[in-house]
Order: sequence, then structure tokens, then C-alpha cells
Amino acid sequence: MKKIPFMKFSGAGNDFIVIDNRDRVIQPKAMASFVTHVCRHHLSVGADGLIFIEKSRKADFRWRFFNDDGGEATFCGNGARCAARFAYLKKIAPKAMRFEGTAGTVEAEVHGYRVTVRVPDPSAAQLNLHIPIEGTLHEGHAINTGVPHCVYFVPNTVQADVLGIGRATRFHDLFEPAGTNVNFGRVVDRHTIHLRTYERGVEAETLACGSGSIAAALIAALVHKVESPVTVVPKSGLPLSVTFRRDGERFTDVTLTGEARAIYDGLMRSDAWEYELL
Repeated sequence: MKKIPFMKFSGAGNDFIVIDNRDRVIQPKAMASFVTHVCRHHLSVGADGLIFIEKSRKADFRWRFFNDDGGEATFCGNGARCAARFAYLKKIAPKAMRFEGTAGTVEAEVHGYRVTVRVPDPSAAQLNLHIPIEGTLHEGHAINTGVPHCVYFVPNTVQADVLGIGRATRFHDLFEPAGTNVNFGRVVDRHTIHLRTYERGVEAETLACGSGSIAAALIAALVHKVESPVTVVPKSGLPLSVTFRRDGERFTDVTLTGEARAIYDGLMRSDAWEYELL
């Protein structure tokens, strides 16, 4: 029976399966189906997403990130941090590393179980969007931090309708055809934000979102005069730190720091990906 080595990681509450795929253990054409099978909770390993580590000619490695629905995403902030720690633990890359992906080259540095990634510059923000949902206009703000995000600011994140408004916004006509991730943030002070996120591809609320934390921090800087560094507290309660340089509405030198816990090593048996999906 074929067995595939993997590691399970948690990045501030986002959980990921990471596989060393430099020798093409999983062929590209089989990746989407493989991911949908092994990411299913209760029936397989279970995770918010899966990361393949591949060879690169211009960086320490290349990474490919898939959401649990089998869709490949261009970027994932917490996933990038977990990929970096995996590469360091497996001696694929040094503590200070560079790795390439669809959204560009990411720089990372590992300090124990905490990892900092410097991410590609975000797109220009679209502020004060009036988004109609079930007859009510909601004021949101959009920015692409490797993947698209919409940010709503709310008076209370505990009471925010993350699933209802989140799902309606994720599939809203304004964000066609790819859709968007949706964040509900509360600015506590000029350096602190509480955040909940509905993630595209997972199609549910997750315990944390790295690219969403970046999006919320940058939008808050534009709308609520928040300043770098920003501590973002997601639903998991495990804080992420976002730093940036701002020049008007343009942001550069954006970093994300937080824990990337290596939970366990395992050998995945074929039962993990060969059962029939319901």
C-alpha cells in the first residue's frame, strides 16, 4: 500500500497539510482531486488547505497552495508561514529564505515556531463600496493581498453575521468571477484589530486568515488611521502581527508574523484519498 509522508501544521488556527512534492509524489493533474479527498475532516486527514513544496530554479523552493475544495489559490498568508517552517525543518531552506509562487516571491524568516513572511505589494484599495445584500446596503472595502478580500468594519465581531453576509458577499456580482474572501473587523485602537473571516474555497468561517489580517490592517490604516505595527486578533485568539510602510494609499514592505506550529509528522495511506466523495 502506497504511503505519502506529510506534516500537519497550524498557523494561528488555520490548519494545513504540507507535502514535499519535489519528486512529484503527486502529479499536477491529480492534485485537485487529491486535495478534496485528504482535506475532508472526519473522513481523512482534514485541513483548511494543502501545500505542495516543489523545486525551484530561482528560489529555495516553489510552493503551491490549495484550499480544501481543491481550488488552487494564488496566496495564503498563514499557509506561507507554515510552508517556510516546513522547509526549514526538512532542511530544504535556511532560516532566512525565499520561495516562489503564483503571487510572486515571498521572503520568510523562521524564529522557533514563529515565522515572518514579507509578501508581494498589495493592489490599490477600493474604498467605500456600497454592497446591497437582501435589500440592505453594507459599506465594505476591497483590496487584493495576494488573493481578493472585502473588509467590513463592525461594532462587535462576536455578533457579526459572518456566515450570512460573508457568503452573500463572497458570491456577490461585484466580485465576479473569482469571488472574494470576506472579513469582519473591529478597530480596538490604533494598533489593534479583532477579526473574523469567511474564507473563499473553504466556504466557511476559519479560525484565522493571514491574507485577511493583512487586508484588514491595511484598510484600517486608510479608513481608521491605524498605524504599523498592527496586532490582529482572529477568532482563534492567537495574534498575528502586520507591519507595513505607507505612502498615501500605496503600501510596501508588508510583513506578517505569527506562530506556525508543526503539529505532527505522518504517513498517509491510500485510504486517505481513494474513498468515494459523497
